[in-house]
Amino acid sequence: MRPLPGALGVAAAAALWLLLLLLPRTRADEHEHTYQDKEEVVLWMNTVGPYHNRQETYKYFSLPFCVGSKKSISHYHETLGEALQGVELEFSGLDIKFKDDVMPATYCEIDLDKEKRDAFVYAIKNHYWYQMYIDDLPIWGIVGEADENGEDYYLWTYKKLEIGFNGNRIVDVNLTSEGKVKLVPNTKIQMSYSIHWFSIFNSFMMVIFLVGLVSMILMRTLRKDYARYSKEEEMDDMDRDLGDEYGWKQVHGDVFRPSSHPLIFSSLIGSGCQIFAVSLIVIIVAMIEDLYTERGSMLSTAIFVYAATSPVNGYFGGSLYARQGGRRWIKQMFIGAFLIPAMVCGTAFFINFIAIYYHASRAIPFGTMVAVCCICFFVILPLNLVGTILGRNLSGQPNFPCRVNAVPRPIPEKKWFMEPAVIVCLGGILPFGSIFIEMYFIFTSFWAYKIYYVYGFMMLVLVILCIVTVCVTIVCTYFLLNAEDYRWQWTSFLSAASTAIYVYMYSFYYYFFKTKMYGLFQTSFYFGYMAVFSTALGIMCGAIGYMGTSAFVRKIYTNVKID
Repeated sequence: MRPLPGALGVAAAAALWLLLLLLPRTRADEHEHTYQDKEEVVLWMNTVGPYHNRQETYKYFSLPFCVGSKKSISHYHETLGEALQGVELEFSGLDIKFKDDVMPATYCEIDLDKEKRDAFVYAIKNHYWYQMYIDDLPIWGIVGEADENGEDYYLWTYKKLEIGFNGNRIVDVNLTSEGKVKLVPNTKIQMSYSIHWFSIFNSFMMVIFLVGLVSMILMRTLRKDYARYSKEEEMDDMDRDLGDEYGWKQVHGDVFRPSSHPLIFSSLIGSGCQIFAVSLIVIIVAMIEDLYTERGSMLSTAIFVYAATSPVNGYFGGSLYARQGGRRWIKQMFIGAFLIPAMVCGTAFFINFIAIYYHASRAIPFGTMVAVCCICFFVILPLNLVGTILGRNLSGQPNFPCRVNAVPRPIPEKKWFMEPAVIVCLGGILPFGSIFIEMYFIFTSFWAYKIYYVYGFMMLVLVILCIVTVCVTIVCTYFLLNAEDYRWQWTSFLSAASTAIYVYMYSFYYYFFKTKMYGLFQTSFYFGYMAVFSTALGIMCGAIGYMGTSAFVRKIYTNVKID
């Protein structure tokens, strides 16, 4: 039996439509994720809906938003998967070109009558937020906000887009909503936008260039030192006594002397190694599992990984404490196990009291507090004990390349800029510069309506941070030892940990210029948790800096001949 002509036509049309959807585009656009300079970039409007119910979504233009002046585009974005999911993207009308900055400009105007105002007020009352796409990267923004009394309602009218690119690809997009305008019937509201493009790759290349330059200079300097020390070895005793010996070789009998306060120092190193392990594992898991798609999954994963990696803390902290001659290893184990949990829980409990007083939804239930305490005592502490025992037995014996003198060598006077305090303050500048761009996006994901999803980029930033931190602390330690000051352990740790000071200083800028927070609860919540984040970052950087510097110190004193 022959199919009917009408059926043939419908089947052919459906097949042709499916083929057009599946065929690759020859033009460079978001389907291929590559662009040429000044090429068209499309901002697609997706959905709008309540923040607390992500399944309830409507078309973006179901709210009385206006459309930009640009009417036509060179291509349209729809794939078979999107069609099956019911995703229907609509063109925003904004004129955006690749690598072309746009100064603040009005793109349309809303004629606000009573019906449109009621629609916006309903959306604001129900905490509506909207989703957009640029180059298949999702962007979230909030519709508006109400005042403290819930009487007046405001619409965000200014979209500030910051787009990061690497070569001919877009790698990150951030939206900041500004321009709060009160909703008053029978008025006109102007909608505006601006776009700033910045190259992420260039920033990384600058950091890599600086690290390479510093490493090359340091290697040439060390070669000269080795040549000078070899020449001194060929002199007889009389010439050597009359010669002017100086430099890092002179402190070989004190350079491996235990640090001051070894119990606290080894606990900080162990905690920093654990934080690094947690960061690395969580980023890898996030890259594989897309943790940002489920509410609370990132925090749950971080808590589980932190508890599971407790042996890392015990191993590195316990072995270092044993090598430095520490005898109160049980006390060191307790301090190392509870250093970070006590800081986090103490801050959280303090903020929780304020949240309870203000009847805020951020208040942590009592049962959750008990669960966290049980994890600390029944999971973290036993695993830390296992790691400490392994560390003391496997790598707790001191095997320094130089023997330590019984009497400490006096530290000579030096110029003010070679003092440990000055080195510590300056040591964190370059590591902070290497993560400055990423800090903005992380802060935005913490404190704004944006979900962080570029974890491959975060992995790259973590690697660069480690490299920069190690290089900086090695240079700082070399200068200190060359000035015949052997107090390098704490200096290497603190010079790297000072990165946290610059991150916390940046948090002040972000609070006053990028957020709309106010009041005791919001202020204490923000600065309390930023202090925890900055401190944890500082401890991690300090541990990374010390471990790299320790290997460097051991290497240079192994390669030089000591009488």
